[in-house]
Amino acid sequence: MTALVLPMAGPAPVIEPVAPGWQLITAALCAIALIVVLIMALKVHPFLALIAGGLTVGVVSGVPLEDVLTSFTAGFGSTAAGVGILIALGAMFAKLLADSGGADQIVDTIVGHASPRALPWAMALVGAIIGLPMFFEIGLVLLMPVIYLVARRSQLSIVTIGIPALAGLSAMHGLVPPHPGPLVAIDALGADLGTTLALGVLVALPTVIVAGPLFGRLAGTWVVVPAPTRFDADAGETTTRRPAFGITMASVLLPVVLMMGKALADIFIDEPTDLTRRVLDILGTPLVALLIAVIVGMFTLGRGAGFGRAEVGKIIERSLPAIAGILLIVCAGGGFKQVLVDTGIGTMLADWARGANVSVLLLAWVLAVLIRLATGSATVATITASSLMVGLVDGLSSGETSLVVLAIGAGSVFFSHVNDAGFWLVKEYFGLSVGQTLRSWSAMETVLSVTGLLMVLLLGIVV
Repeated sequence: MTALVLPMAGPAPVIEPVAPGWQLITAALCAIALIVVLIMALKVHPFLALIAGGLTVGVVSGVPLEDVLTSFTAGFGSTAAGVGILIALGAMFAKLLADSGGADQIVDTIVGHASPRALPWAMALVGAIIGLPMFFEIGLVLLMPVIYLVARRSQLSIVTIGIPALAGLSAMHGLVPPHPGPLVAIDALGADLGTTLALGVLVALPTVIVAGPLFGRLAGTWVVVPAPTRFDADAGETTTRRPAFGITMASVLLPVVLMMGKALADIFIDEPTDLTRRVLDILGTPLVALLIAVIVGMFTLGRGAGFGRAEVGKIIERSLPAIAGILLIVCAGGGFKQVLVDTGIGTMLADWARGANVSVLLLAWVLAVLIRLATGSATVATITASSLMVGLVDGLSSGETSLVVLAIGAGSVFFSHVNDAGFWLVKEYFGLSVGQTLRSWSAMETVLSVTGLLMVLLLGIVV
């Protein structure tokens, strides 16, 4: 869904289109159509289909093949370095959580007391809390064992249970600081952090409700899929001794707290060389935070459940084969996205949108939507759209500028599809087909984006 590195604040580098607009649009449409046909009609593995799609974009755009390959491999590598490592660490932690009985403990204590009707609401709340300081991908890999278990316990579709949690994660990603996405736009547009935070919460709460529990119930009726068994405890490695609920929750929330500490330090400690800020920045880096969580989990979850060192080692080892296919698909999605970005199609669409005579809030949303659709990256959409809006917020009040930030955030999560690495992450984790992912995850992102825009426009009447 996004690159997992917070870009430097300020104007994003402008990538000039490599071909006329009609040619770039044709290239993108041909590539997306090819990917869908290869996967759905010809049953080609998504990894190979995404490679073919990336090459198609470059060739039809008129880019030399060697440059296309360079762009694709750069995107593949950066995604592997960011998302890939985190997925692997998240899978290790998730397996520890499942085999130790920690996931059962969470479900029994928090979600187990909720009625089937209330379960989606509980999952939306959990997703929003986890998603506040964390990137979407990290929150997803941490929540998946709980989502699987809740879906099976309640005998509901994983879509009914999972969509509310995804809505909570995604809304925090796009709308609420101190998440890095909104912070980039706040800095670029000179918005007030406190005002944006307050308005972001006002926008996010009803948005999560509509796109989460309400839409999830609807999506669960047309996409009925049982929870996969990817993180199930293995026979012979389960234990009747569970880690205590408090220790389990502390282990799960440890990376959340570390990343939240980094975000708050970056906001409230102005001096980059301050020792406290440097320590919190290192500990709150996603890679370090998840690595610490895995190491701590080996003791609090693994040893806490009575497993010996050899048993804990086996649990860690068995966590990786199940996510090998996910890693390849997600990284190939990152390569495809990078080819699209490097052709300059995002810049072209942004220029077209700026020429339209629309309100500032609607224009901010449209810019982010177009770049999101073209590149598949919410981060690229946020940075580019906020940079293009800099000259259009002069003279606006503090509240109005904050609403522009939120309009960009809402647009940046619009309709995730095949050029978004997050699309493939959700597809593989939930065990869905491409069509089912479009009807559930992609539709939810669209509902979330449009609802967020409507809330921003309503607030614009009174702010």
